Amino acid sequence: MSAPYLTLKTPVEHETEARRSRFVCALAPVQSAEEAAAFIAGRRRLHASASHNCTAYVVAGLQKGDDDGEPGGTAGTPMVQALVGRGFDHVVAVVTRYFGGILLGAGGLVRAYGSAVTETLDRVEPVRMVPARLVHVAVAHDQAGRVENDLRASRYAVREVGYGSAVDFVVAVGVDEVDAFRDWAASLTAGRARVELGRDVHVPQ
Repeated sequence: MSAPYLTLKTPVEHETEARRSRFVCALAPVQSAEEAAAFIAGRRRLHASASHNCTAYVVAGLQKGDDDGEPGGTAGTPMVQALVGRGFDHVVAVVTRYFGGILLGAGGLVRAYGSAVTETLDRVEPVRMVPARLVHVAVAHDQAGRVENDLRASRYAVREVGYGSAVDFVVAVGVDEVDAFRDWAASLTAGRARVELGRDVHVPQ
């Protein structure tokens, strides 16, 4: 079973300083490596004159960091470790450095890049995401109105509604609530609903 994780609601930016070098950290929620790459490209365009734009992202357990010309392992790796160490996933980080004229050394760079991310994380209001299943509920058209009203008034999140020979609702249900949801759907439709389990997802707690 997949584990809970923390993510962000919206992008956030925070600036730190180490021995006259400025470190501008931008964090954003992402759903894929492609989204992370697009955010990184945007930050690099925005700060094209910076000394370095170092990056890290964690997406569904995939971890990637890039030192962007800093000594190997002094930027991307501590940035990834900062995200993972705080329990974050589906998040991208870009730390832009404007060199201040004083060399920091490898240890100083590791601390500067890692703390740029952790200090920015200190300023966010994280969203806790918990494991869930997508559940497909197919009902006859004459029941669809009532079922949709009751679903939208419930704690279960409706992701999609499809209309065909039957009306198919795709609902995100917490993994520990699937059995209770089956019973609820059966009771609501006098046993006429067809309920099938779909893929694993995460939903806000």
